[in-house]
Amino acid sequence: MTLERLRKARLNEPLHLNLLSLAIALFGSYRNKIAFDLIVRKQYAYSLLRAADHARRLGLGAVTVAELGVAAGSGLLNLCSIASQVEQITGVNVRVFGFDTGAGLPPPQDYRDHPEQYMAGEFMMNPEKLKQALPPNGKLILGHLKDTIPQFTATITPEAPLGFLAIDVDYYSSTMDGLQLLADPEPRKYLPLPSIYLDDINEENHNSWCGELLALREFNDRNQFRKIERDRFLKSRRWLKHGVWLEQMYLLHLLDYPPSSWALAIYDRAPSLAKS
Repeated sequence: MTLERLRKARLNEPLHLNLLSLAIALFGSYRNKIAFDLIVRKQYAYSLLRAADHARRLGLGAVTVAELGVAAGSGLLNLCSIASQVEQITGVNVRVFGFDTGAGLPPPQDYRDHPEQYMAGEFMMNPEKLKQALPPNGKLILGHLKDTIPQFTATITPEAPLGFLAIDVDYYSSTMDGLQLLADPEPRKYLPLPSIYLDDINEENHNSWCGELLALREFNDRNQFRKIERDRFLKSRRWLKHGVWLEQMYLLHLLDYPPSSWALAIYDRAPSLAKS
């Protein structure tokens, strides 16, 4: 995180927390750096650590995370780097998958895809270059989501359930295809309450009748036991409460998840400093 980005992110935070953040940036553990938003793409860092912690409480050795919309690949590479650190902290293997066409955005289908903002061919990728840059814990899956997501979902097992999904595919139509990753009828393919990050909902022209928010609403209408809702009390569980990303975090509620496993994995405490 550059000093300029850090400065902008901290302007609205209390002075004593900024001073504490400085000390943690210099001397703190990786877990505490995540707690104080000191990791690049803090939404990824928070979500991966949360998923690994929940997996560990369930006695699992691995967890799956995915990014829909990779573009040039900086986010996917960052996700892999965080996954390696989280694995060292928790002992849980974090399997990272990135999904993209590899050829930029397809043509928008209609007004729901925000054609006033996005156009075909944007966010191009060099697939071979990115594949060579990916570490062993990351995998790039190329193709249209309507084809790749069903195939991938079939391979997820309860031994390495999905714990986090980042959605950055811009279009309503692509988001609808990607959300099928969350619709499998077997609840144990998922951790209890997986985190979801919606990248494209923080601009003024985005609304509930287009884009990702419309896709979420229709997903909820179509799935009896799978409901996506904003993580409304995330701010109360964080030291720093003014990050924009906090408003972009959602949860998948699995209404048919076994209650005993749910209770074992999920419990929230007030934020605290940790050694690891």
